[in-house]
Amino acid sequence: MFQGILLYEVVSMLFYTGLGMGLMWICWKVVDLVTPFPIIKEIEEDQNVALAILIASIFIAMAIIIAAVILS
Repeated sequence: MFQGILLYEVVSMLFYTGLGMGLMWICWKVVDLVTPFPIIKEIEEDQNVALAILIASIFIAMAIIIAAVILS
């Protein structure tokens, strides 16, 4: 069942997964530094659904861009 999987494919998958997660973390820190208010407090304590949807859409857009860059 796993005979067709090569070691370099597994290593590259782990590398690109780590790279994508690292880039997403860096993007989160940039967004957090740019906003003049604490995002986590607004979403968790103040129940700001609009901000949560905005942040989620930003992360989806960044994930699409990072995936396109990695695949190219």
